[in-house]
Amino acid sequence: MRAVRSVVAALVLLPTVTACVASGGDGSVATSACGSRIAVLGPLSGDSADLGGNIRAGAQLAFAAYHDEHPDCPVELVDFDSQGDPKQAPALAQQIVDDPRVIGVIGPGFSGEAEAALPILDQGGVTTITTSATRTALSERGWSTFHRLVGNDAAQGRAAGWYIDQVLDSTAVFVVDDDSAYGRGLADEVVAGLGPKVVQRATVASRSTDFGAVVSQIRSADADVVFYGGYYAEAGRLQRQLWAAGVRASFVAGDGVKADGFLRAAGPDAADGAVITCPCLPPERAAAAFPQRYRQMFGVEPGTNSAESYDAAQVFLAGVQAGHGDRTSMEAFVDGYRGPGVTTRIEWTPEGELADSSVSVWAFRVERGRFVAERPIPAS
Repeated sequence: MRAVRSVVAALVLLPTVTACVASGGDGSVATSACGSRIAVLGPLSGDSADLGGNIRAGAQLAFAAYHDEHPDCPVELVDFDSQGDPKQAPALAQQIVDDPRVIGVIGPGFSGEAEAALPILDQGGVTTITTSATRTALSERGWSTFHRLVGNDAAQGRAAGWYIDQVLDSTAVFVVDDDSAYGRGLADEVVAGLGPKVVQRATVASRSTDFGAVVSQIRSADADVVFYGGYYAEAGRLQRQLWAAGVRASFVAGDGVKADGFLRAAGPDAADGAVITCPCLPPERAAAAFPQRYRQMFGVEPGTNSAESYDAAQVFLAGVQAGHGDRTSMEAFVDGYRGPGVTTRIEWTPEGELADSSVSVWAFRVERGRFVAERPIPAS
């Protein structure tokens, strides 16, 4: 468990980071932090690039606003592309640790790569704020620099189970996972919540393309709901093959599937009606004109975790404005941070989880090729 550090004064985050007063007391940025770097660590290319690109874009928006406001104190946003692969994460984490200019990380993006990278980043004293790695156990390892800006899989799994039980009124659920740290962990939570309503469970290999065996099992089990724990590319291929085989069970999946890649992989007919849970705010509901400014900068709607990533970047940039240009002081600043973001009120427990009052889980339904926010769902 991390040591509880002194509370830093709450900051009100406006469309640009202007609320933090630097050590000089005149609103300027303390020069000791200028030239710092903040890293984005996650899948920026490869099969999972849709999700990683969302995260990077949210951070880019925050940095653009900061540089407009503070052109004389540059802070660099640097990419570390893991391709979502836990095997690549340790070397990238070591590169981050070896660069003393890097004083914070937005990420890691996925739970598997987080399990591989966080021990190295923690030992190097690098503060991390993940906006998408949801495996519950990540906050139970005693890492002092870990922070999470969304709910974990315990919250999401309970919410998904509630939705399957109460909204879909399911009596026979078939649970599939991809054996990743994220997919397996989320599926475990759903199974625990649904109990005897789970009629069968199967595991498929990550990056699978042929789901014939599990499709046959689902059809034989006469399931009325299929829950998938894993990422969007495989989820889309599975649902396409279920649809082609005539299986019309409701398809439910977690936040790793909330990406346009699922829609492409499944195809419009099979994707329509799918339900995706996410321990995140619908990005169109983000505060401080975030959706409009995102559209202005990128020409598209904000995606999954873009707004949370913007909040993570804002926290680090507020630390820079307060003069925290080294890892030790940035960690103390982030630990003690209290204030509203565009997605939620940001306040972390000693373990790095959001305070319970800040956690929300939403159900999204695919309608005509779009993820439409349907309802918030109970996370406890």
